[in-house]
Order: sequence, then structure tokens, then C-alpha cells
Amino acid sequence: MIAIIDYGAGNLRSVAKAVARLGYSAKVTSEPVDVTKADIVILPGVGAAGDTMESLLKLGLVEPVRQVIRQSRPFLGICLGLQVLLTNTQESGGYDCLDIIAGKVRLLPPELKVPHMGWNQVKQQKPHPVFEGIADESYFYFVHSYYVDPQDQAIVAGVTDYGLQFCSLITTGNLVATQFHPEKSGEVGLRLLSNFLKTNSQIIGRELC
Repeated sequence: MIAIIDYGAGNLRSVAKAVARLGYSAKVTSEPVDVTKADIVILPGVGAAGDTMESLLKLGLVEPVRQVIRQSRPFLGICLGLQVLLTNTQESGGYDCLDIIAGKVRLLPPELKVPHMGWNQVKQQKPHPVFEGIADESYFYFVHSYYVDPQDQAIVAGVTDYGLQFCSLITTGNLVATQFHPEKSGEVGLRLLSNFLKTNSQIIGRELC
């Protein structure tokens, strides 16, 4: 089962439609048991980090998310779904996040137009199956005011320039997380999402379509 986590504020419809367009079936759920039993988990995100963490705590989803990642099951975080994986964030006056990836979520510099909204390039930093068939410096769609600053730069698979160079894609084990929205990034975004699902269907050894 592919579980798309519903914590009350995610960009669920676009993600679910993108998954369906690729020929996969997914369950949109806020039930912890569905997350713990899922073969692949997707955490989409829009909104504020503080509200997201409060919702995840209230719904009992914090430990299931940590468990999935701890067990190296395939996990995709999108936008805020990337940011909440870090240790803490400057957003919402400063807030503790899931602390799965050591590092901080920082506000984009004040001299820039915030939020960073629209198409921008992702420069690939290391080979990874999610990049199969995707040209380096391809354009993806962004909507965010904060960016992740992980302590371990070895997990940074993609970077983007917007007044500064920031991490826009993380890969570590079976975890992939993007600052951009693949579900809103046209064919190149669908290709990245397809690569993630196809690769991890092979990893778990069964068809999820």
C-alpha cells in the first residue's frame, strides 16, 4: 500500500492525482495504523511548520513517521514534508520538528522576494535513481519561504539558486525529500515521482499498481 499522509493541511489532491496518473493506487489517510503498515509513505506539505507538527502530534502520526524511516521503508517528503524532518525550524517563532535529519530550517534572506514562488532549476549533486531520465538543472515548481540546512551535506542530492544556494532535494537510504513540488512540476515532476515509486516497488519486491 502507498499511504499519503493527511494531517489536515497537505496538498493531498494534487499528489493523489499525480500518483493515480502514474498508474498507482494510494490511500489518503490520517490513521497511524495505515502509516505503520504502508509499503511506501508520502508526506506532502503546505502551510506552517508549527501547525503541521501540532497536527501530526494530535493525530498520533509522529512515531509512525519516525518508525517508517527508522525501518528504511520508502518515504517521500514534499516541501513542508521535507522541512519537518529536520531538527527544528525558525518558522512559527521557532519550533521543534521530527529531528530525523539533523539540521535547521531557515528563513530565506529578507532582501529576497518571499515566498520563493515559481519555476527554478535543481542542480544534481550526486547520482540517484530519482534522477533517471531527468536532465541536470531541470526546472521544478517551488512555493516556500524557508529552506533546509542539514548538518550532513552528503545527503544533499539537489541544490537551487535563489539569492543563495539552498538544498532542494535530500536522499538518504530509502528516504527522498524535495523542497519543490514534483506533483506541480509538469512532466519532469511526474518523471521524478515515477522514478521514486518504480524504484521502491522493486525494492519491496511487489507491484503496487
